[in-house]
Amino acid sequence: MAFNHLPAAMHDALGPLSVTPVTHSVPMAKNHRPSRPPGNAGSRPSPAVVLDRLAASAGRAARITHTEHLPPRAGTHATWPDRIRPEVISAIGQAGIDHPWTHQAAAAEHALDGESVVISTGTASGKSLAYLAPVLSTLLDGSHAPNGRGTTALYLAPTKALAADQRRSVKALATPLGSAIRPAVYDGDTPVEEREWVRQYANYVLTNPDMLHRGILPSHPRWASFLRALRFVVIDECHTYRGVFGSHVAQVLRRLRRLCARYGSDPVFLLASATAAHPSVAAGRLTGLPVKEVADDASPRGEMVFALWEPPLTDLHGEGGAPVRRTATAETADLLTDLTVQGVRSVAFVRSRRGAELISVIAKERLAEVDRSLPGRVAAYRGGYLPEERRALERALHSGDLLGLAATTALELGIDVSGLDAVVIAGYPGTRASLWQQAGRAGRSGQGALAVLVARDDPLDTFLVHHPEALFDQPVESTVLDPDNPYVLAPHLCAAAAEIPLTEDDITLFGPTVPELLPQLEAAKLLRRRTTGWHWTRRERAADLTDIRGAGGRPVQIVEADTGRLLGTVDEAAAHTSVHEGAVHLHQGRTYLVRALDLEDSVALVEEAVPPYSTNARDTTAISVLETDTEIPWGDGRLCFGSVEVTNQVVSFLRRKLITGEVLGETKLDLPPRTLRTRAVWWTVTEDQLDAARISPEILGGALHAAEHASIGMLPLFATCDRWDIGGVSVPLHPDTLLPTVFVYDGHPGGAGFSERAFHTARTWLTATRQAIASCECEAGCPSCIQSPKCGNGNDPLHKRGAVRLLTELLRTAPPDPGETPSAESTEGPRPDGAG
Repeated sequence: MAFNHLPAAMHDALGPLSVTPVTHSVPMAKNHRPSRPPGNAGSRPSPAVVLDRLAASAGRAARITHTEHLPPRAGTHATWPDRIRPEVISAIGQAGIDHPWTHQAAAAEHALDGESVVISTGTASGKSLAYLAPVLSTLLDGSHAPNGRGTTALYLAPTKALAADQRRSVKALATPLGSAIRPAVYDGDTPVEEREWVRQYANYVLTNPDMLHRGILPSHPRWASFLRALRFVVIDECHTYRGVFGSHVAQVLRRLRRLCARYGSDPVFLLASATAAHPSVAAGRLTGLPVKEVADDASPRGEMVFALWEPPLTDLHGEGGAPVRRTATAETADLLTDLTVQGVRSVAFVRSRRGAELISVIAKERLAEVDRSLPGRVAAYRGGYLPEERRALERALHSGDLLGLAATTALELGIDVSGLDAVVIAGYPGTRASLWQQAGRAGRSGQGALAVLVARDDPLDTFLVHHPEALFDQPVESTVLDPDNPYVLAPHLCAAAAEIPLTEDDITLFGPTVPELLPQLEAAKLLRRRTTGWHWTRRERAADLTDIRGAGGRPVQIVEADTGRLLGTVDEAAAHTSVHEGAVHLHQGRTYLVRALDLEDSVALVEEAVPPYSTNARDTTAISVLETDTEIPWGDGRLCFGSVEVTNQVVSFLRRKLITGEVLGETKLDLPPRTLRTRAVWWTVTEDQLDAARISPEILGGALHAAEHASIGMLPLFATCDRWDIGGVSVPLHPDTLLPTVFVYDGHPGGAGFSERAFHTARTWLTATRQAIASCECEAGCPSCIQSPKCGNGNDPLHKRGAVRLLTELLRTAPPDPGETPSAESTEGPRPDGAG
């Protein structure tokens, strides 16, 4: 959960921002069963054969709850627009591509017409070539411009790894074009001595939104020749720009457009997205421009077999005596081991850095028992590694030296991993779009592919593996972002004023809440109004005062205490839960214990150790209602949406046995509380409703608590969020409502749109929540239904049957869903194509 996203100095100066944010969301869309084309599998076993081998061990076949067969699909060719330079078409032909797919040609046509366009097709459908062809052709046209610099283009990727990978692709494709195309990466890893060359001579600059925000835009006079000649801005993997991060990126792009206009350019935006609901609306919200849409995927795809896999129950019992299911981490490590032994090139996607490291460690140990040469062919890949470590892993993956990789979503985004045979996904990744994106990493050379979703012991995962229609027959989610969130907009207005003083003409560009925010920024002495506009007043750089990733504060450095060696970093917002004193930290297969966390100096000191346990932080949360924006009756109760203040404090951590997750003990912590002003949905129940549901005072707290946990677990099915993006509080008698109340809130300052989506789909969301609890086979509640991995109260009290009765009564008199927000449109979206 990210707290204090607005910098402390700005928080103190502004206090609570008074503008009520309005979340803009993109509508849900229909989606069809994907289809796939035959590929030349060569000697590789079919995905069905690989799955049969995985299921052959004793008891494993019963773990497969569903298998979906996605048939092959043939491709449809077109011709490149005649405005593409023949040299570029020849270079594409030398790369082995004789004709484009129809969606590639259509996107290129829009780009050459000067129309911003988003191409939203499946993984490995050639989105990169769709924008590279017009970009390279235009750069070639402008290479002899009289200004000496020539036409330029900017490429934005959400990760450094993707930008580096794209540079390799561009360089290879542009080699026949000679020195006219000069691609270069400009990010935090670029050596200082190379940066000046990039600014002066590169005409295709690859970077990320963070570097654009902090490095390029504040230094725009040094980039004047580049910005003046900027013709195209490519935004890759644009579906990742959602929630608070997406809202920040939207404002960064508005600042870029403002500076380009200052230098006389008006670039065309070319966006590439995984399959998403109505991508043109999301792209328009992101860029602030009208965007054309190309979403009919004409590329061929090989057969895919997609298995849903539920780990078995163990003989152990956890909190409250609930049965303990084998962890998705342990199960995934076994599957990655078996796939490696089979020689099947695979990636296991894991939701956390720690999980990626742990799966790699377990797989290496088990492979060593089979063949001493195999452990070296498995590794972990995650954020937080040093640049040289990331590059070495990427080279090994490209060369085939690695057979198996345990990776976080850092690898989900576009790195070319052609040749993979299988993907194992350890836990539902939070959205159907991400699920298909990860699954699509396999089969990228046209061959058949296997995807396996391994369920965590979690309400949503359990629901999905027993309700496959929720994955395979439902639309991909809409994208939620809110550039008008005052906690997002305020620091970008300051950054924009520091770049060029703000004027009345800029109000339309930055959104309708600007007139309300400018007086607050003036009162806080962050901006000063003069005749020429609003000016930044501080000495420090305004762009340095906010982290667009939503973390806030400077990263905490993880340092080996005995040697002083820097192991990596962790976001400041995550430090309380991940590198507190006593925490277990994994890095490159080695285990460390955190000796001390210094929040003032942003340093965590660690020492190498081999503890037989993992650690999980526990916290407490209190919530107060600041303002109720919308309120509707639910029978005698109420459903509300508005602004709240959340106070959270990490108070202890649990030590759990590896593999089984059994709790070994709890240790108290002394960390400061953190406050968060955000948005929330909440519902209340009355005494009459409690009587009708047979909820006595003795079980009320447990019933509310169980309903809260399960509803948080189910919300990612209805909004583009992860359960770690949201939080909840349940209170038998809340002082602000004077009734039993359950809150679910966004874990970001000012809100991220998730709780508003929950409000607008409340009946459907809570109906699925009730179904998930009622259908679980456990007696009194377990992690598959009502227990939460992040509960600050140790999952106590919980009352499963009370929660079912309570939700049944609540839903009995519930009105239809309030519907989508006014900005949402009812429209069909593209299918996921099994890989979107």
